[in-house]
Amino acid sequence: MNTDRMNTPMQALAQQLQQFADERQWGPYHSPKNLASALVVEAGELLEHFQWLTEAQSRELTPEQKQAVAHEMADVLLYLVQLSTSVGVDLMAAAQDKIVLNAQKYPVTCPVTPPASP
Repeated sequence: MNTDRMNTPMQALAQQLQQFADERQWGPYHSPKNLASALVVEAGELLEHFQWLTEAQSRELTPEQKQAVAHEMADVLLYLVQLSTSVGVDLMAAAQDKIVLNAQKYPVTCPVTPPASP
């Protein structure tokens, strides 16, 4: 039986990333600490694209800005997936668990009205 068809997209991405790193012999550098550090750096690079924008501008990115943001978001995702593999965390299960915890912590009591735009 071909188990590749049973992989989720997240598992397939994790396998692709592992192969990419293995081919370059990057394993010794991919400790959880290093991957978490790289993730934070990439998240900072993502934030740079929004740093001096207004709220309105951040919602109306140009195609070029959107592409640059997409690349940084991908970097964040890739490091997060590698970190999850490194520590043995099922990201989708963890995310689902966290949504349940957040729903318990922040129950819906009444709708929140967003602040008016300046």
